[in-house]
Amino acid sequence: MSPMTVSRVINESAGVSAEARRRVQASISRLGYVPNRLARGLIQRKTAALSVIVPDVANPFFTFILRGAEDVAWRAGYHVILCDTQGDLERERGYVEDMLAFRVEGVLIAPVGDRSRAHVRLLKRNGVPFVLIDRGIDGFEGDLVQGDSVGGARRLVEHLIGLGHTRIAMVTESSEVSTARDRQRGYREALEDADIPFDPRLVAESSAIDPEAARQSTLRLLELPDRPTAVFAVNNIAVVGVVEAARERRLEIPGELALVCFDDIEHVSRLYPFLTVMAQPAETYGTIATQLLLDRLYGRVSERRRIVVLPPDLIVRASSGASITTPA
Repeated sequence: MSPMTVSRVINESAGVSAEARRRVQASISRLGYVPNRLARGLIQRKTAALSVIVPDVANPFFTFILRGAEDVAWRAGYHVILCDTQGDLERERGYVEDMLAFRVEGVLIAPVGDRSRAHVRLLKRNGVPFVLIDRGIDGFEGDLVQGDSVGGARRLVEHLIGLGHTRIAMVTESSEVSTARDRQRGYREALEDADIPFDPRLVAESSAIDPEAARQSTLRLLELPDRPTAVFAVNNIAVVGVVEAARERRLEIPGELALVCFDDIEHVSRLYPFLTVMAQPAETYGTIATQLLLDRLYGRVSERRRIVVLPPDLIVRASSGASITTPA
């Protein structure tokens, strides 16, 4: 069997008889040969690879985004390369450069923050289509799939106000992250609508990927002479630190400290329905964002920016001290 015939079978080219193709495929199977996909991709200028870049793969929210993205990519004949930046800008830039070197055909990215602008510009300059997930970048336009963070935060805080709370703290992350900015805006709007003065001492900045940082921030809030009676945690990682701080101060939730947060922890909530949350359809983020990316790859859309905003669902459970409900 000539090398040319083997090459044609491996590359699924025409000009090979059915019998020759069968014999080559049998030999490949017997030898356990795996074609070099990267080398083939460099020759064909198509690697059939996409990249998903997230700030914290340990966060279930981003894990479900990845699941949705992989499902759509796999059905379209693409493989997915996962990059976890751990909220670090230098790591994010390194991954972007790596993906360009690996010739991925498209990128889904939940940016570290506004300073990620240079990294997505690098993708754009190299002609690599991308879609932003969950987080926008101030002053930068591109396809984006996000949730209604302003409206969701407002509803969570309104829920606490409706239960009689006026000293409501927020444990958030850097304002360079668009979701943090939007959720703080919703928090302030709810207070303003209820004629509750905004107290900057009640807003504690933390890390979105480190429960220990959220614990320290919450402890500082609980040391205030007029401590909060309720806490709004920016996401399901920060809320872990809030709970740990409350336990350390021997405060009962919700009896002495009501608690709400963004994002549901699905498997935990099945076992112990505790946290009142603004749940977001994370897997749907991934499926829609990947479809938008494929549209770009297939040339099915114009240059016009596309923004998809997915509404969250308020799920009331024990942590806020209200009667338990389920989303409509």
